[in-house]
Amino acid sequence: MEENRAETKSLEFLYDAILSLETRDECAKFMEDLCTSLELKSLSQRMLVAKMLSEKKIYNNIVASTGASTATISRVNRTLNSKYSGEGYRIVFERLKDITTDDIAGINTGAEGDK
Repeated sequence: MEENRAETKSLEFLYDAILSLETRDECAKFMEDLCTSLELKSLSQRMLVAKMLSEKKIYNNIVASTGASTATISRVNRTLNSKYSGEGYRIVFERLKDITTDDIAGINTGAEGDK
């Protein structure tokens, strides 16, 4: 029981640390210190997959654009469509609604006009 309390306190400390960051640059520095480059790539890939799924992009285009496996895409899709999870994604996407995957440089999202 004490172990779960320690885990909870540790997660709360992490969340508070993230919430204390004020700029994108501060966030980047913190995340680069906290995560390996592979972990950051994986996190950013999942965010992009979730965003593309929320924009109703098809799996083939998501695979081609992100390099994510269909298993990863399916897991993210299940999270987005579950009534028990996905709320975090929805909060972020609502707050960043003016940013579309078409705005993210260097990717082919499968939207009309992409080459």
